[in-house]
Amino acid sequence: MYPLTSRPEDLLLQQELDHIINDFCADVQVRGEYPYYIFNYFKKNNIEITFGQEDENILKEGCVDFYSFSYYMSNCVTTEEGHETTMGNLLGGVKNPYLHVSEWGWQIDPKGLRYTLNKLYDRYRIPLFVVENGLGAVDDIDDNGDIHDNYRISYLKSHIIEMNKAIEDNVELIGYTLWSAIDLVSSGTGEMKKRYGLVYVDKDDNGNGTLKRIKKKSFYWYKKVIESNGKDLE
Repeated sequence: MYPLTSRPEDLLLQQELDHIINDFCADVQVRGEYPYYIFNYFKKNNIEITFGQEDENILKEGCVDFYSFSYYMSNCVTTEEGHETTMGNLLGGVKNPYLHVSEWGWQIDPKGLRYTLNKLYDRYRIPLFVVENGLGAVDDIDDNGDIHDNYRISYLKSHIIEMNKAIEDNVELIGYTLWSAIDLVSSGTGEMKKRYGLVYVDKDDNGNGTLKRIKKKSFYWYKKVIESNGKDLE
């Protein structure tokens, strides 16, 4: 999440929303306590929590060993009205003029992944794991029965490059799994035509199809990537 402009109002809004949307749950799970900023949010929204010593002990004893998260896109926020907006994974935002978008309006931001990895590691200093990352797109089968999804390869490659840069930054990144190995119904839109998989499944939005599987070009590309532990990206 970025402030759209360098106006202090936008920066403060970004900080406030980042706390509530991105930081709160992890602050509790990693640090074992409620963060200072959340109590003002509770007050403003008439949220009352009964919290005792036993609860405090449970939080402290139940801290996680690593931080796993999904990364698909970024967005901007601003206090100004009238700006073009974009879609996102559950949450949208204001359009970033420097980024391209997917067919579903999600902003493609591989450098934002490096930024996020550095931010999270600086904040928590525990191992990180990217458990979801991928591109939803319409895949077409050519006359030879093949699927040349170069756009998906480009998306994944650019994000893996930025993860490697984060590792060079000395971020402790212990793993990466893409979304997804096989086509499935998009949880965000309920569509089958919004495909994320390395393997195509013959099924449409109305449930028609044979369920035949076809390995996409990205399947063979990613096979080389994982065999080389991210070194062979061509």
